[in-house]
Amino acid sequence: MTSDFFKYQAQTTPHPLAMEISHANGSYIYDTRHKAYLDFVAGVSACPLGHNHPKVINAIKEQLDKYLHVMVYGEYIQKPAVELTKLLAKNLPDPLEKTYLTNSGTEAIEGALKLAKRATGRSQIIAAHKAYHGNTMGSMSVMGFEERKQAYRPLLPDVQFITFNNEIDLEHITTKTACVILETIQGGAGFIEPKEGYLEKVRHRCDVVGALLILDEIQPGIGRTGKLFGFEHYNCIPDILVTGKGLGGGMPIGAFTASTKLMDLLQDNPKLGHITTFGGHPVIAASALATLQEITKSNLMHQALEKETLFRKLLVHPLIKEIRGKGLMLAIITFSEKVTNTLILKCQEEGLILFWLLFEPKAVRITPPLTISNEEITKGCDLIIKVLNTIQK
Repeated sequence: MTSDFFKYQAQTTPHPLAMEISHANGSYIYDTRHKAYLDFVAGVSACPLGHNHPKVINAIKEQLDKYLHVMVYGEYIQKPAVELTKLLAKNLPDPLEKTYLTNSGTEAIEGALKLAKRATGRSQIIAAHKAYHGNTMGSMSVMGFEERKQAYRPLLPDVQFITFNNEIDLEHITTKTACVILETIQGGAGFIEPKEGYLEKVRHRCDVVGALLILDEIQPGIGRTGKLFGFEHYNCIPDILVTGKGLGGGMPIGAFTASTKLMDLLQDNPKLGHITTFGGHPVIAASALATLQEITKSNLMHQALEKETLFRKLLVHPLIKEIRGKGLMLAIITFSEKVTNTLILKCQEEGLILFWLLFEPKAVRITPPLTISNEEITKGCDLIIKVLNTIQK
């Protein structure tokens, strides 16, 4: 199977981890040699209820017996999609009330950017240095990391970059600006939180000049930070909210949400302002609905903050410079790229899954399922400390 993997399936890096998966359950992934791996990554924040959660699996199986894809998005009334968007609206502040379901987070970003241009009649987009919003052409245009996109230019014109948490840069947001797009917590940059009311200040500046604010919650959203959406920590409500990853409960999904007034602009002048064949797929919507129901009805969000405290208590070591992030969106920052690489690879050998971040080479991702137990956290952290003790600075 390994040789076929490299021969027939396109790769994204020269050296993928290439672990062959047998099955997964709860907080564990198992390879074909029957070795168990404690999962501190959750599919890069995409499996908030862990693996094979019974409520998610049952929802998928029930929908499978009814129907799969029946019509392109938005034409037929399909209960899973309607119930999912209704539950999102119920748990979001005004005016975020209408949701467009897509196939992925990056497609939702594309739709959000289009909606902002359509609503304002402006072309300029303001994004952040070291931002990551996906890898399609529009999303890549607002990626603040030139090394990853220079080979694919030309991209969208009229995109300007500001520095996250730099209040002085807000003067670049003007009456020419269609939208400002930011991650609520910068992911690829190293899990950078907004500080000193930064998002409130961005919100105010957008209001003054008539620009829209898009917040990308593809990673922080769906309970990971201790609230359903990260922006709830920072007193800032966006005009357009983008989510994905964890919303699907392990299935591929994206979504962007706005007011009815804004979202209805995609219906006409021109018609089909955004269109997708498989967005809102009934099986995926059923999975997402079950996931969202479990997270909003349970105590998992409150527990995420308690589990953050446990991680911070246990992960103390001379090779750990700091721990960034909120809730169960955490990043260990070591003193060197070498330490980070060695830690991730040795932990996998020992049966613990860690992973990298996109743009911060000293960061180690810790984004486990929200359902992870304190005992599992302790077991994994003990292993991290054990491995660090074997590494030279």
